[in-house]
Amino acid sequence: MANRAVFLDRDGTIAIDVPYCRRPEDFILFPNTAKAIKLLNEHGYKVIVVTNQSGVARGYFNEEMLDRIHQKMRRELTEEGARIDGIYYCPHHPDDNCECRKPKPKMILQAAKEHDIDLEQSFMVGDTPMDIQAGRNAGCCTVLLSPDTAESEPEASPDYTAPDLYAAALWIINQK
Repeated sequence: MANRAVFLDRDGTIAIDVPYCRRPEDFILFPNTAKAIKLLNEHGYKVIVVTNQSGVARGYFNEEMLDRIHQKMRRELTEEGARIDGIYYCPHHPDDNCECRKPKPKMILQAAKEHDIDLEQSFMVGDTPMDIQAGRNAGCCTVLLSPDTAESEPEASPDYTAPDLYAAALWIINQK
């Protein structure tokens, strides 16, 4: 039987969106991120991060530094009992027209193949229309994070809009 997953954007979804986060000390999880991810873990969802990181192509940081940032993310989540099952990132510049940069679904499709994930039973959660489109392109249910849900962008047309990741997790575990 295939697994269910929740795909999460990184910056602006699980952590503060620091433009081109270049160092581990600049990476700061939102307060309820670990609580939300732990809840998803406890309800049988694989949790996979899918993130565009064009700062690599732009020369702002290298993949070794990106790995150090992701090690910090995993360590802090683990300390609070939460687990990330995979991290997929696109290091390319937006002008490269690669296949892995969201809103294209390659990162999600690759994760689905490697983790035996049923995309129709899975969710993509992000804070931009690009994240929502990537989820739609992969066949997932989508959740847009918008602190002011009244101001959410209608062109994103998510399946649900939540003020933060914890509220999104509560909604997700009550679906299907």
